[in-house]
Order: sequence, then C-alpha cells, then structure tokens
Amino acid sequence: MTGRGRKYEVLLTSGAEQDLESIYDHIAEFDCKANADDILDRLLEVVESLAALPERGAYPKELVALGMRDYRQTTFKPYRVIYRVMGQRVYIHVIADGRRDMQSLLARRLLGG
Repeated sequence: MTGRGRKYEVLLTSGAEQDLESIYDHIAEFDCKANADDILDRLLEVVESLAALPERGAYPKELVALGMRDYRQTTFKPYRVIYRVMGQRVYIHVIADGRRDMQSLLARRLLGG
C-alpha cells in the first residue's frame, strides 16, 4: 500500500481551535468539566490519528454535492472533523457537531460564503 508508514504532520487552523474551545465550553457548562475533558481528549485522539492514514476519510457529502473533493472527514459521533491533506500535512479546518447545519457552516468556513 502506498504511503504505508508515512507520517503526516497534523495542524489545526485557528477555526478548528476555536471549534474545540466552543465544544469544550459548551459541555463543561451544560454537563460537567470531567465529560468536557473526556470529549476533548477523544477528539484530539481522532485528530492525531490522521497522522497515519489521512486518506481513509470520506468526502463530506455537502462538498461532494458542490463538486469538491479537496476535503475529507472523519467522525467521533456526533462530531465531524473536516480536513484537507496537502503534501505531508493534514490541515484540520472544522470540528463541529454533525447535527448542526453543516451546509451553511462549511460554506462559510471553507468557501468564504
């Protein structure tokens, strides 16, 4: 398999960092800090796992509908991690609750609309 053993550098955009902070704050406020810590740890594990095989992610259906296959996604239900592989780097652009209006979020964040 091509790329086997290849290690990618995983980078969070400022938008993705803000997403993590918002998710953490929301869970800490409406549930508890321990659960917020747990969810944050698990989301970061998902993000870091992309260093090994970023091509495994599916194309987000909202972007495929627009003819875009530049971005991929992986999930930790209900959260979706939207990223782009460029060379040896994986750029995380969005980390969001998949129950949100993802079409609007992706258009605003990725397409500048």
